[in-house]
This record gives sequence, C-alpha cells and structure tokens, in this order.
Amino acid sequence: MNIVTDIFLPIALAFIMFALGLGLTGADFLRVAKQPRDFFVGAISQIILLPVIAFILVKTWPISPELAIGVMIIAAAPGGVTSNILTSFAKGDVALSVSFTAIISLISVVTVPIIVINSAEYFGADVQNISVIAKAILMFMLVTVPLIIGMLLKRFVPNFVLKFEPIAKKISIALFVLVLLGAIAKQREHIIDYFAQAGLVTFVLNLVMMIVAYFIAHLFATGPAQKKCITIECGLQNGTLAIFVANEFLGGGIYVIPAATYSLIMFATSLIFIFLVRKINN
Repeated sequence: MNIVTDIFLPIALAFIMFALGLGLTGADFLRVAKQPRDFFVGAISQIILLPVIAFILVKTWPISPELAIGVMIIAAAPGGVTSNILTSFAKGDVALSVSFTAIISLISVVTVPIIVINSAEYFGADVQNISVIAKAILMFMLVTVPLIIGMLLKRFVPNFVLKFEPIAKKISIALFVLVLLGAIAKQREHIIDYFAQAGLVTFVLNLVMMIVAYFIAHLFATGPAQKKCITIECGLQNGTLAIFVANEFLGGGIYVIPAATYSLIMFATSLIFIFLVRKINN
C-alpha cells in the first residue's frame, strides 16, 4: 500500500470538498433557476467543450497515449475550488462562480468516470476491469458526501462554520499543494522529460479553453462580471480530483503528469487574465 496515494490523497480530496460545502447554501443551487443562461453557457463550455478541445488537441499533438489520457483526465475534472477567490479578484460574479463549482462538482461524479474510462479505452489503456458505476460511487463518497456534510454543518451549526470555514479553506490550499508536490516527487526520476512532453500541451489547452470560454461568454452571457466568471471557471480545474482519478483509475505514474503541469499553469494564466481585465476596466 502506498500511504500517499491510497490514504492521504482520498482524505485530502474529501476534505477539500468538505471545505467547499462549508461555504454553500441552498441558494447557491437555486441561483441556477435565476441565472439559467449564464449557468448553461459556463456548464456547456466546461463539461462539453473543454473535453472536446482536449481530445482534438491530443489527437493532433505528438505525445504518448499515457499523457494523452492524462490530458483528458484534467479536462474532465470540474472547476477548481480556488476559482471563487480568483473570480472575486477579477471583480467577476462570485455567487455564480460558487454555483458553478458546486453543481459541476456534483455532475462530475457521473461525467468524469465516463469521459476518463472511454478516453483510456480509446487510447489503448487496459480498462476492462474498471466499472463506471463503481468509480462513480467512489467519487460520490469522496466528492458529494463531504460536500453535503459541509452544507449541513453550515445549516445547523452556523457559528462554528463561521469561525472554521476560513481555516478550512487555508487547509484545503495546503492539501492541494502537498498533493501536487507529492505527485511531482513520485515521478522525480523522469520529471523533466515528462514536464517537457506535457507542459506545452497543457498550456495550450488551458490558453485555448480560456480564450474560447471568454468569447462564448462575450456572445451569450448576460454581463461583464459573468463573462469573467465563466472564463476563470473554464481555466481552473480541480487538480486534486484529477490526480486522484489518475491514481485510482489508472494507477498513477505518467498519467498524473498532465494534471500536475496544468495545475501549475492554470494559476499563472488566470492571474494574467485577472491583471488584464482589471487594467482594462480601470
């Protein structure tokens, strides 16, 4: 048993989703009914367009099948838990960002196993013994259940949550960094070669998706704040979940590298985007 991947990684993912739940209320889900247009523009971009763009990219890019599958894993992942903070920095629609992160994380329990297993099968990985239903149930236990527990605590012990939520968010960021460093350290013997292979393709994926999301939001979203929110949501993926999926579904190794490179790149591109939109607005 590998303690990091078998024990620490699932606990880290569960805690990150729990911390997300601490900041949610029923209104965050009901908001979709009030802003259906903005939500569906962002959801379609993230759930459908991002994996499609990733697939086209890895089909045309000269990388190994393992790295191609790794790219599909990060493309299938829902939005990152730090997207709400960065949306705030960009003066975007934070409430919409929270709704995106919450709802698409729940939807990912179904979409991630389907996209990842089918991608792995297409690129020649051995996934015959992997059950979509079994993996969806596992993701439900590690994504949905902790999120619901966090929401219940916010509902019934709000005073405790008010004090603990800021601490939980800091712990979540620390756990994400540890998971990312652990994934990189595990491949330290080949890290330069793998990063050289995966770094550029994940950078292009991130950049292209943010540009596509920005222009789609420009055409269909209701306002500038929503446009910023959708762009950031489509650029930031849940790296911890992607690394967990790569380990749980395919045994880790080289499959983890695109999630690691994307996780490093996405913060840089998002911060540049925030700088540009704030400069334009000023």
